[in-house]
Amino acid sequence: MIFAVPEDLSAQAKNNIEQALKFAESTADAAEEFFDLNLKTAKAASADAVKQIKALAAARDVQELTSLQTSFAQANAEKLLGYGRAVYGWSSEAQGEISRLVEAQIAEVNKSVAAALDKAAKAAPSGSEFAFAAVKSAITTANQAYDALTKAGRQVADMTEVSINTAAVASRNKKAA
Repeated sequence: MIFAVPEDLSAQAKNNIEQALKFAESTADAAEEFFDLNLKTAKAASADAVKQIKALAAARDVQELTSLQTSFAQANAEKLLGYGRAVYGWSSEAQGEISRLVEAQIAEVNKSVAAALDKAAKAAPSGSEFAFAAVKSAITTANQAYDALTKAGRQVADMTEVSINTAAVASRNKKAA
């Protein structure tokens, strides 16, 4: 015996698969970008290390050696800071894309659950309104908790960006001094 799958359930399953594929594609793209960033950084760091070692080996006296070490240390610190900014930018972009996908999925689930609850409430016996109100209240509370977590995550991201910018300014000021 074959059972007919309700059209709503089939549409929801299709939507869930599409969202999962979007999430997987977004995650794979982010991982590829991060791998590319690290590969380019490693190549550049290796080339810089070779140049710096050759320059240090060619130093004629202690003063030149000290001067080279100081300039290389500053340059390497700036490059490290640049790498940190690039990683932060990459992670912010990836997190933003994943957040958009999750928020869209949560909105869709909320809409589906609300529609299902309304449909069930119409068919439910009288006196069951309290149970439906409790479920709707629980959903509202869960959504509020999710919103609070999202806001807290954005605050952490904002504080991290401020820290990175402060470090960049401090590095520039130290170099100028």
